[in-house]
Amino acid sequence: MQNPYNNPYIDADLAALGEQARRFATGRVAPGFQERDRTRVLDRTLMREMGALGFIAPELPEDVGGLGTGTLAAGVIHEEIARADLSLSYINLLASLNGQILANYGQPEVAKPWLQQLTKGEALIAIALTEPSGGSDAANLRLRMERTAEGYVINGEKTSISAADQADAIIVFGRTGSVESGAHGITAVLVPADARGLTRSRFDCHGQRAIGRGSLFFENVRVPVDHRLGDENRGFVQVMQGFDFSRALIGLQVLAVARVALEEAWAYTAQRHAFGKPLSAFQGVSHPLADFETQVSAARLLCLQALWLKDQGAPHSAEAAMCKWWAPKLAYDCIHQCLLSFGHAGYDRGPMEQRLRDVLGFQIGDGTAQIMKTIIARASAGRGVVPA
Repeated sequence: MQNPYNNPYIDADLAALGEQARRFATGRVAPGFQERDRTRVLDRTLMREMGALGFIAPELPEDVGGLGTGTLAAGVIHEEIARADLSLSYINLLASLNGQILANYGQPEVAKPWLQQLTKGEALIAIALTEPSGGSDAANLRLRMERTAEGYVINGEKTSISAADQADAIIVFGRTGSVESGAHGITAVLVPADARGLTRSRFDCHGQRAIGRGSLFFENVRVPVDHRLGDENRGFVQVMQGFDFSRALIGLQVLAVARVALEEAWAYTAQRHAFGKPLSAFQGVSHPLADFETQVSAARLLCLQALWLKDQGAPHSAEAAMCKWWAPKLAYDCIHQCLLSFGHAGYDRGPMEQRLRDVLGFQIGDGTAQIMKTIIARASAGRGVVPA
């Protein structure tokens, strides 16, 4: 197995953090990988253990329970949890995305208690953007937030929301301005999951079953004005900036699954024999795996580069978009090839087919490949000549 920390973006301290996370993931997360998929139950005990070790949103400031590290530290931890169970690693993904939003745009008296629970592994926060009428055109929202003297009254529906029925609070995007105002009429608020008038459902998804997805229904849900995140009518423009971070994390997340699939495929083809030779001796078997070994290694470096750029305060939207469109497709194709290398043993219910199901969802959610390529094109050619 190649040393995953032998690259210019990970220093000795980050490598040691990664090794610590791998020991935890191997000993505590991996053993329940298939059982959680079967029962669709998120293990809150594991979540609290991750929090106690500092593995949840370590990039947040220490006064809210983080470690005050850079985002590369979050990436190193994230990929180790994901290689053991992608669905469980959603805890890390949601915490880093939503923790950043709360820390940057929340009122301290509201945000700080939630952030402290988040980093301890005592709370899970979802983010609700997609609606039944549209996903990729995220600024074209219909859920209404009516301003009152005390705050906002919310009516509408969100769908395909990760952890919809398990979250303790939800960051909700809704329309406070006119439809014609587009993205400039969107406001974000934090809604506790026990708010009166909020009901939730769960889908029977193909993969990522422990974390799950579902719908949220808002019927006259009231939240105080101090639960608003950022400025009124500017929530989409302000808060969506944090998605560059999560897109790079998603790349590391799915590639970690591809890397462990490759490790197992190499080991299997080396020990299984046909016609008096190990399967790995046949180029028709080994060369496809070598192709994916090359591409996965390159894509991982791109994801680490995007996080490094963020830590330097440098622009990284295009790099993050590259991570988001390329890595999920590459990971799926790689795991597919690894599954075929195992023959029927891979096709049978087990770790390999579950990995294939789990990574597929990222070709759909959190921004499609087409949207990511538009972001890259705008960065390369200029926004004025690449319209939406």
